[in-house]
Amino acid sequence: MLIEALIFDFDGLVVDTETPEYEVLSQQYREQGAILLPERWVLGLGTVGGYNAYAELEALIGHPVDRDALHIEHRQRYLKAIAAQPLRPGIAILLEYGREHGLRMAVASSSTRDWVEGWLVSHAIHEYFGCVRTRNDVANVKPAPDLFLSAAECLGVVPQACVVLEDSPNGMRAAASAGMRCVAVPLPLLSGLDLPPHTMRLTTLADLRPQELLERLNHSDGVSVTT
Repeated sequence: MLIEALIFDFDGLVVDTETPEYEVLSQQYREQGAILLPERWVLGLGTVGGYNAYAELEALIGHPVDRDALHIEHRQRYLKAIAAQPLRPGIAILLEYGREHGLRMAVASSSTRDWVEGWLVSHAIHEYFGCVRTRNDVANVKPAPDLFLSAAECLGVVPQACVVLEDSPNGMRAAASAGMRCVAVPLPLLSGLDLPPHTMRLTTLADLRPQELLERLNHSDGVSVTT
């Protein structure tokens, strides 16, 4: 079935809000004499409650930490770091292509509505999306399919005609559960990790011209791991 809609994850896909989080947490771990492993941290990406970084830190060092103080410190460093983050490569071009060619477009994120819409407005791209779905709109976030199915329903497109653009393993699992094709675009930090089944894997969305990307996806009706 031909692609009629693009469903974008937000964090890590549209804007890299995730690498700065890892870097801040890693620094906090090092200050406590521990190491934050990417394969552990990734469990919390794209979902809610999948990973408690400070509980793991306590387990690693063998004693409690002041979680509230670490959280406040993390938030201050983190927000300062992401304020300077641009759109990820290929996003702006793909959005323009989608609008010019009549593709319906949505954002589906496990983050809060205020967070997602605030950054979409800040980066002047909110107008490209006919629908924004967040944790405020569904009972279950990724890896459940609810967010993607809700976005497809909002756009008026059947799941088989949607393609999901995702950076996190939890999001890729959600796309598969929703019966949608998925373009995996993991951050460089996660490039060495195994990913769940997906239709196509790219380093960034700038790897292919939008026309070529859509042509390849239109010739792939199922889930098959490709690069």
